[in-house]
Amino acid sequence: MFITALDLGTSQIRALVAEAKKDGQLSLLGVFKTPSLGIRKGEIVSVNDAVSVLNRLFNEVRQIDKAALKNIFVNVGGSHARLQNSRGIIAVSRADNEIYSDDIDQVIKASQAINLGPNRMILHTITREFTVDGIGGISDPLGMAGSRLEVNSLIIDAFKPTINNLIKAVEAAGGKIGGLIYNPLAASRSILSKTQKELGAVAVDIGFGATSMAAYEEDKLLCASVFPVGSSNITNDLAVGLKCPIKTAETIKLSYGSAFPKEISNKEKIALEQIDDSLKSTVSKRFVSEIIESRLAEIFEFVNNELKLVGKSGQLPAGAVITGAGAKIPDIVELAKQELKLPVQLGIPDFSAVESINAEFENQLEDLEFAAAIGLLLWGVDQVLENQGWAPTKTGWLGKILKHFLP
Repeated sequence: MFITALDLGTSQIRALVAEAKKDGQLSLLGVFKTPSLGIRKGEIVSVNDAVSVLNRLFNEVRQIDKAALKNIFVNVGGSHARLQNSRGIIAVSRADNEIYSDDIDQVIKASQAINLGPNRMILHTITREFTVDGIGGISDPLGMAGSRLEVNSLIIDAFKPTINNLIKAVEAAGGKIGGLIYNPLAASRSILSKTQKELGAVAVDIGFGATSMAAYEEDKLLCASVFPVGSSNITNDLAVGLKCPIKTAETIKLSYGSAFPKEISNKEKIALEQIDDSLKSTVSKRFVSEIIESRLAEIFEFVNNELKLVGKSGQLPAGAVITGAGAKIPDIVELAKQELKLPVQLGIPDFSAVESINAEFENQLEDLEFAAAIGLLLWGVDQVLENQGWAPTKTGWLGKILKHFLP
């Protein structure tokens, strides 16, 4: 069974191809990365442009195996998705009142009976807790006895035309979608441990065109959102502030920038001529960092506002875990601590579930920008577990996955 993760980013498209075998091994067969087209702030705005890029990428994937394009897990970005709580209630009809899996499926389906409005579709139904005969806080009611079963679900729905564009682009390039995953969930999957989700943590993925966040506590999703601001906004701000080309601004951001100007002397200068022959002036390094700080502070303010809505601003013991291409900016951890009032660390993607991996792949996957792609791969593994009915083993990739996500 092949699993392909496809991270459709505004600047880059990343893909991972793995093979799951019944002998207990998950082998990573390919890591791909190519500049994207037709994608803006996490959404496909030109299907034709996106297809042209995916065609080239999928041709490379076919070199591994044609079957690798039959089970693609894709992230859904953009700020069009929304979350809402919903409850489902059913009566347990069996004479012995024992709760079976079909009862659980039925009550979850009942929680999906909500008014979505036109052009909306359900992307995820996340069960938060079950209640049996008025007793709540139950994570799995299977086998319990009761006459009334309730579920508290978190419904994530999305704008259908945007999803249709995504599906159309992948299928037009010759791929078949195995699952659509909201980007904040994908990124958090690879950078937050079970313990962090239990204690309370927020994952922040700063991409090129957008930033996503997902907060957890007691292993339950509290909130998730995508903001249409990313590291490209920092580059644009630098280009305007320094009156330089975008390419030069990007180089300055990554090579000379800092997210924490308080530690930088006003005497430190950047000779722009060393970066771009057409520029003859020098600029204060602190001025550059102040521009970077201003935009990043705005991003963290968005995150904080979401946490305030659920009463968790500054109240997550495991803190914030930051990943994505934008998290590579020097000193971003110090700024995030100041703005979020939380412990902060960089989120190196965890690919320990992969049994077979060569050194070249390992170096690539340690990059912060692969967090969402690895998360998508793990979601794909879950789908294999569910659809194929493969039993967990003490060794091999299934056992490793369970060991990683269980306390």
